[in-house]
Amino acid sequence: MIRTRALAAALLAAFLSAGAASAEEHGPLPSREKWTFSGMFGTFDQAQLQRGFQVYREVCSNCHSLNYIRFRNLEEEGGPDFSAAQVKALAAEYKVKDGPNDSGDMFERPGRPADKIPAPFPNEQAAASANGGKAPPDLSLMAKARTFARGGLWFIVDWLPFIGYTEQGPDYIHALLNGYKDEPPKDVTVPEGGHYNEYYPGHVIAMPKPLSDGQVTYAKGADGKPVVPETLDQYSRDVTAFLMWTAEPHLLARKQLGLRAILFLIVLAGLLYYVKKKIWSDVGGETHGLQPELHKTS
Repeated sequence: MIRTRALAAALLAAFLSAGAASAEEHGPLPSREKWTFSGMFGTFDQAQLQRGFQVYREVCSNCHSLNYIRFRNLEEEGGPDFSAAQVKALAAEYKVKDGPNDSGDMFERPGRPADKIPAPFPNEQAAASANGGKAPPDLSLMAKARTFARGGLWFIVDWLPFIGYTEQGPDYIHALLNGYKDEPPKDVTVPEGGHYNEYYPGHVIAMPKPLSDGQVTYAKGADGKPVVPETLDQYSRDVTAFLMWTAEPHLLARKQLGLRAILFLIVLAGLLYYVKKKIWSDVGGETHGLQPELHKTS
C-alpha cells in the first residue's frame, strides 16, 4: 500500500512538474475551447463557416493563400453550404490568369467554380519580398499543421477513445489571434518589425495583429443587429472553424463512416459469439464432450 501511494505521488509530481516546465518554457498553454465539430458526433456550423470565410476573404486573404481550396468546395455537403449560384457569382468576382490563347499569350478571365481561390501573390518570392523577407504561410492545412503539447501525462488523456483531445490546432489558432499584447513583459525585447504574442513560440511574431473589434461587418438579423457579436473573439472563432474545415473538409463523412464501422463491428462481434456458442454447444457441457472423463465428479 505504501509503495502504491509513493508511486502515485511520484507520477503526480512528474505530471505537475512537466506541465510547469512546459508553461515556463513556452508561455501559457491555449485554453481548451468548445467547438461544434468536437467529438464523435460533432458537426460544422454552416453559418459559422460562412462567417469564417468572410473574415478570411476580407482580412486574411490579403497575405495568406488557400491553395488547396477551390470555389466549388464551398458548396459541398458538410462545408459552408453556399448555393451553386452564390459560388458562381463569387468566383466571377476574381480575375484568374489563364492561357496561353491562340496567340500564345496569357490572359485574365473571370473566375469559375472549378478554379482555385486566387493567392494574394503570384509566387513565394513575391510574397516574401512584400512581407519582410518571409512569405506568409498557406492556411489550407493550418488547423492540422499547428498544434502544441500540454506536457506531463496529458498525452494519456488526449489519446483516450471517445473523449480524446484532438482540437489542439484550432485552440492554438484561436489563442494566437487573441494573444497579441500592446506592451510586452519587461524582460522581453521585441525587435523592430516584430510583435509580441504570448502564445507564439518565442513570443515574437512578424505578423501584425490581424483582427480587432468591429473590423468585419456581419449580416444583420431581423432586428437589425448582427446575428453574433462583431468582436475579436468571435472573428477568431469563426475563421478558426473555417480553417478547420479547409484542413479537413470531409470530417463529417469520416465521422459517419467511423460510426458505421463501430456499429458494424459491435453487431459482428455479437454474431460471432452466438455462432461460437452454437457450434461448440455439442462438445461442451457437464457430462459429455470430447473427453467426458474430465467432467466426472468423484
